[in-house]
Amino acid sequence: MNELVFEMRDFSPKPEFTEKTVQLNNYPIVYILYNKKKRPSAYIGQTVQATRRLKNHLDNNKRKNLNRSILIGHEKFNQSATYNIETNLINYFIADNHYQLQNVSQTSSRVMHNYYEKSFYNEELFHVIWEKLREESIVGDTLENLRNKDIYKLSPYKELSYLQLDIKNEILEFCKENRQKDGNHVITIEGDAGTGKSVLLSSLFNTLQDLSKDASSQLSETNNYLLVNNGEMLKTYKSLANSLPNIKKKSLMKPTPFINKMSKSGETADIVLIDEAHLLLTKEDTYNNFKYNNHLDEIIKRSKITIVIFDPKQVLKIKSYWNDRLLEEITKQYSSKTLKLTDQMRMKASPKTLRWIDHFVTKKLLPLPKKETDSCFELKIFKDAESFKTAIKNKNDKFGLSRIVSTFDYLHKKDGETYIVDKEGVNMPWNNTESNVAWAENPKSIKEVGSIYTVQGFDLNYVGVVLGPSVGYDQKIDQLDIDPSKYKDTGGFTSRSDLSPEKNEEIKEEIILNSINVLMKRGIRGLYIYATDPTLRKRLLELERGKKA
Repeated sequence: MNELVFEMRDFSPKPEFTEKTVQLNNYPIVYILYNKKKRPSAYIGQTVQATRRLKNHLDNNKRKNLNRSILIGHEKFNQSATYNIETNLINYFIADNHYQLQNVSQTSSRVMHNYYEKSFYNEELFHVIWEKLREESIVGDTLENLRNKDIYKLSPYKELSYLQLDIKNEILEFCKENRQKDGNHVITIEGDAGTGKSVLLSSLFNTLQDLSKDASSQLSETNNYLLVNNGEMLKTYKSLANSLPNIKKKSLMKPTPFINKMSKSGETADIVLIDEAHLLLTKEDTYNNFKYNNHLDEIIKRSKITIVIFDPKQVLKIKSYWNDRLLEEITKQYSSKTLKLTDQMRMKASPKTLRWIDHFVTKKLLPLPKKETDSCFELKIFKDAESFKTAIKNKNDKFGLSRIVSTFDYLHKKDGETYIVDKEGVNMPWNNTESNVAWAENPKSIKEVGSIYTVQGFDLNYVGVVLGPSVGYDQKIDQLDIDPSKYKDTGGFTSRSDLSPEKNEEIKEEIILNSINVLMKRGIRGLYIYATDPTLRKRLLELERGKKA
């Protein structure tokens, strides 16, 4: 890479920024402005007019605490390449979690697109740049490690698909139009697991927070919150706040504390975003200090505008039971609209493989797609627990972020004791979530089994799914046989007095199938399945060989 120009220097009014080096003067360049204080700050940009742009930064009071600069040029740079590298640097700096970035959301309007020799700039050349930054102790971790962090995957500077960007812009317009109007306004974004809901929400919230600090914006001085009823996901959002200038940890909350805070103060929030809204409570839960009937309704009442991310196929508790009808009953009381995400963004699986999973979680069993169908995704059935565990460990050694998860068919309490999953087979302990790091990112978790509550909303490279005793096989009709009596999530199955006994039982089966759907759609590169029920395991192995009923 002899063509790469990497120049480090002081960033102050004294140096002359007119460069004799062609790659830093007449070509597009990428630059990093930074300091090395106790809490380091940085700004990352790209420009086609280096001298003018850097002098503008020197006149900007926001940059006055930055005193070092790195200029990066290349004889093959074009503006598509420098935009790409700038965005990559921002995303990886966020994941490295060392600097408070001064960047705001001007990059958030970019969409995924190809350009000439993109793989060269995006992969080969960017790797060289990053390793040079590591040599100079500007950044710490490797690209491979950072790619596996959920803070990287949730970065608000990730390129959006055209559909994601269209929905984001529509929501921003919805907020601008309704901020000054009377009443409460709701916009719902629906999408299956892996359709990019959380990435969209992260990008949207960052932009809203940046606009709230922009005096020229229609959304200036808005008081906004992001709510999520998932403790592991909340850890990731709070890690994001360490790197971004306008996202504050106090604006990231769980639903019940938000409702109680607003009730006590009598305030109304301007814009509230709810990630994983299918986890919201739909009945009173005094144990968790929620004294109302419905989380969503109470949030809407305390917010001018509410943005709801929702997937009814991810409902996991009877006390959080949602369906489209119940959602509509609540939102129709207000000014509301619904938008839908449809593209699978997580799994590198073929349509045939996705179809196989979608049928499986409706209890229908199909022959597995032929291996040549998927060049980038592996769907595999295992005949014994040892080979299953070894396969996941090998993938973790090679790619990282590969974990075993299970249906909630084994006793699991939060009392400090160790509880084992499938003693006669898998024989591994349930997850420990006491760490401040998300469970899947803890290196020790390769020796544990994750529950649905640990991995919901997260990406893995390879996921190994243990189908426990509640998931059996009905030979007569060649379908899954779901037995809720064997499911150990007693909190999830607490019956509701406002529903009939028949409905409570119906929801239990639905919850088990939903949990399987969520678990099976965690893996980017592959899904490995081990069924503890011998008859189901035998049938799945037959289906892997292509045998029909």
